Amino acid sequence: MSVYVLNRTCARSMKLMKRDLYPSHCQSRWERISGSIKVIDRFFSVPVDYAKPDGPHIRIFVRNLIPLGEAKGSGADAAESDLPYLLHRAGGPGFGVDLSFSVDLGNALHKKKYQTLWLDPRGTGLSTPITADIFQEKQMDDEAIAKYFKHFRADNIVRDCETIRHFLLDGKKDPEARKWTIFGQSFGGFCAATYLSFHGDGLKEVFVTGGIPPMVDSPDAVYEAVVLKVEERNKLYYAKYPQDVLNVRRILGFLDNSNVVTPNGGNLTVSRWLQLGILFGFHGGIDRVHQLVFQAITDLDTFGKLSYGLLDSVQKTQSFDTNPIYAVLHEPIYCQGRMSSWSAHRVIQKNDRFVWGKVKHMSDDVPIYFVGEMIFPDMFEDYHHLRPLRGAAELLAHDEDWPMLYDKEVLKKNQVKVNAATHVCRLWLVQQTASVIGNVEQFITNQSFHNGLRKHMDSILTVLFDLSKRERD
Repeated sequence: MSVYVLNRTCARSMKLMKRDLYPSHCQSRWERISGSIKVIDRFFSVPVDYAKPDGPHIRIFVRNLIPLGEAKGSGADAAESDLPYLLHRAGGPGFGVDLSFSVDLGNALHKKKYQTLWLDPRGTGLSTPITADIFQEKQMDDEAIAKYFKHFRADNIVRDCETIRHFLLDGKKDPEARKWTIFGQSFGGFCAATYLSFHGDGLKEVFVTGGIPPMVDSPDAVYEAVVLKVEERNKLYYAKYPQDVLNVRRILGFLDNSNVVTPNGGNLTVSRWLQLGILFGFHGGIDRVHQLVFQAITDLDTFGKLSYGLLDSVQKTQSFDTNPIYAVLHEPIYCQGRMSSWSAHRVIQKNDRFVWGKVKHMSDDVPIYFVGEMIFPDMFEDYHHLRPLRGAAELLAHDEDWPMLYDKEVLKKNQVKVNAATHVCRLWLVQQTASVIGNVEQFITNQSFHNGLRKHMDSILTVLFDLSKRERD
């Protein structure tokens, strides 16, 4: 049986709050006991712009899971008081916590004697969301929307984390007990590097999977490296499914001459179909793309058009409609004082094999390449819920007023232990960064993809915690 209790605490009543750095915040918390886990759903009020603490506020949600059997004392209060915190920061940008995954990963982390925090970053999940309809309701123009989006990068996510840490831990007598451990997957690792740059004194240890960020000031170098890896994955795809050379060309020919509408009112265009290549970066992704191709060809043979089921499958595979931050800020997360200027679109045009307008005029045995994790201007027309954000996205693509996300001098002197699992597919850019950050230990593998933690959780966690020991043979 679960028991729910609502408590509200306001930081104005807490003398230990660092008011010069962090404005007053109120927390609401719902508590319940679920089996051997105490669950606390915490909501914090934080400013949209930390430079304007008295300005508009948004809500930040974090779920606190406390394993009751792992504490030294007995009872839920003892567990909450005794166990150190580990904050998990998922990938993105623009994604909240996958609660089903948090159960599995949480169970593994709880065995390491942590209580865990699962953050929905600002703009996602149960935190105050960013959606196009909210902007329309507030009658915000493109410039206002663009300005609002700029507050949702790693720098402010880290400030939100620090707000929560101060609230939870400033009452501890031991200065070391006021620190916590963070675990960053993918973009969560980018946030970890920002955290180390500007608030490293709040960190005890860092774990990163697939997320050591490239130390760049614009995305061009990132996409130039990504294109080479995506080209390799395309070659593997067509080697495994050679019949799809003709099948994909046939599908694109159909889309080229048809107006295909997705179930939610978007457009399934040639460009959008090729964006299915994002799956190549995941375990099983090549087979998933082939299954969609196979289904589409079967539809064309049977009906002469694409079925609702196929269109629904494609729409569910692509998350941009429901995660607008992922589209709008995907390139700006790399920017420091420079504009992105639709980087992926510019870079991809240099390789004819990714350009249908050129490949369709080549012989039928020439494959068209799918693209990877990239954002293109036409997505803000093809995805129904991105259309109202098109003007803001265009402004942000040509905005060069982006603050610094990393301090290389601070990172070089870092003493916080950083334990990282790195995929070979991102190795070149990652190693440039790893050489900058002090006290990094890496596990480098070519047997894992971007969802490697989900696929090989036990083995990756074992290696990461072995790295944490800093033992040498």
